[in-house]
Amino acid sequence: MTKSTRRISALVTGASRGIGRAIALVLALRGVRVAVHYQSNHIAARETLGKLAGRGHALFSADLADAAATAALWGDVSETFGRIDLLVNNAGIYREHPPLAVGVEEWQDAWQSTLATNLLGPANLSLRAAQAMSSLPERRSRSWGRGRIVNISSRGAFRGEPDAPAYGASKAALNSLSQSLAKALAPRGIYVYCLAPGWVETEMAAAHLAGAAGAELLAQHPLGRVAGPEEIAQAAAFCALDAPAAMTGSIIDLNGASYLRT
Repeated sequence: MTKSTRRISALVTGASRGIGRAIALVLALRGVRVAVHYQSNHIAARETLGKLAGRGHALFSADLADAAATAALWGDVSETFGRIDLLVNNAGIYREHPPLAVGVEEWQDAWQSTLATNLLGPANLSLRAAQAMSSLPERRSRSWGRGRIVNISSRGAFRGEPDAPAYGASKAALNSLSQSLAKALAPRGIYVYCLAPGWVETEMAAAHLAGAAGAELLAQHPLGRVAGPEEIAQAAAFCALDAPAAMTGSIIDLNGASYLRT
């Protein structure tokens, strides 16, 4: 723990398991007070809370697809912690809806639910964060700024998601949102970073990696394995606490060279 991060408060969405849990764990080890957000898996969220180093962490439940619930979440965390210095938009859903295999209603429902959770939820929280952070004094130094937003995107934003096009589109839009916010908020000392992981060894990915396409998916990775959630968490913590201001607006690939964009 370092003195410089001792009093920072962070809201990490989708922190009950997987990448979100790993990010919460790393931030807590760095002395950050963490608001553990979850939608419905209270048992897993409490497990995350119990694993966090230090004190002062808390649980908060909200459906990020609901704008009113998102506003209430920000208000509840702000009231409990006093201020929020760091927002990590990690929560997301992945619904398969191949365009030649679903009906119109299923297609439309997949798009609406995916965009509501993966894009509108982060956008609404980011607005709250931007407006709240802009009035804060600089926390540590001019180089760290008044606050930071870290968004978790996906390599699918670049290579496409043929079985879940709404997912790929939502992540591409999240990339654009991150860069737009970075330009808009930099003058106020609020910095925005975006991570684009490939396949990660989480519960969400387990069925795909163990299924019929598992060998093909693994073959895409020169490392001979997919990333671990702790690797994504390390990068997220770097952006949250250590990355220079000049990196604001960056979209950082974390796919083990499985997809190289130019």
